[in-house]
Amino acid sequence: MTREQERRVADVVDREQSRLRNFIRRRVADPRDVEDILQDVFAELVEANQLLMPIDHLTGWLFRVARNRIIDLFRRKKPDRFDDESEALLPSAEAGPDAAYARSVLLDELEHAIGELPQEQRDVFIAHEIDGESFREISVRTGVNVNTLLSRKRYAVMQLRRSLQGVYDELTNR
Repeated sequence: MTREQERRVADVVDREQSRLRNFIRRRVADPRDVEDILQDVFAELVEANQLLMPIDHLTGWLFRVARNRIIDLFRRKKPDRFDDESEALLPSAEAGPDAAYARSVLLDELEHAIGELPQEQRDVFIAHEIDGESFREISVRTGVNVNTLLSRKRYAVMQLRRSLQGVYDELTNR
């Protein structure tokens, strides 16, 4: 992609990210799925831009792609076996010694898993998720284009999920 194409995609991501996330959040309960769908929408935008596909109404197109990804999610997702109260990823530290222990183990495992990520993925994950920087801010600070940052974060999230799934299942007796 040319610098101009990268700048346009970055501008769209900055401008539409919050609205799209809110749109998806109203329809999808799991915050992990919300982020996955959001990343998929922007990845499809990058792909469309690379293929030079003409998109007449960009905002409408983004929301249509998001709606389609939500439908895809519901088609392949099995109903959860737990009620809403058990969906918290980290048990409350005030819920007793077992919950405090589980929380401690999960946080330790998360810290370890983040440390195991490749440096580039770790940096963008921490900057976006922990420090709260936008992809545009990270791009300006690092000189790395937004599309690359989106891709690195997606790979980081997928790796963290794989790394933490076993311990999470063990602690929640899934």
